[in-house]
Amino acid sequence: MKINKLDSTKMFNIIKKYPNKQQYTLAILQDIQKKYNYIPRSALEMISDYLDINLSELYSIATFYKALSLKPKGKYIIKVCDGTACHIRGSQIIIDEIKKILKINPGETTEDGIFSLETVACLGSCALAPVMVINDKYCGKVVPNRIREILKEYGSVEKYEG
Repeated sequence: MKINKLDSTKMFNIIKKYPNKQQYTLAILQDIQKKYNYIPRSALEMISDYLDINLSELYSIATFYKALSLKPKGKYIIKVCDGTACHIRGSQIIIDEIKKILKINPGETTEDGIFSLETVACLGSCALAPVMVINDKYCGKVVPNRIREILKEYGSVEKYEG
């Protein structure tokens, strides 16, 4: 994804909402992530200049936090909990079914940029195990034969099959 001049202006507007103090680094990175679903290199360069932080230090921060990504993510981010309660109740089967339908592994995005798949250690919804979240929508007590139906709410999944 190439960032154009308009996007550069939008990025800088996000960055300058904060005082140019290093204590705001993570907040700025989170806001950029929220807007673009990842942190473009051009944003890192702007933040580096604005906060007077080495680019390598920003990369360290951006790669340390799992919630931040330097690679573009899909429009819909599927997070499947693989914590103890979910794991015991079959989260791996859920993950395998999503992999089979979308033809991607955890950490990957479909070629069309619609879906990304992630596994997480805990979503804090153990009573709903196994649970997955698509963007901000929780789906609890998920069973394999419901996956296709759930994904269809976000667009056609037939295009991934075949």
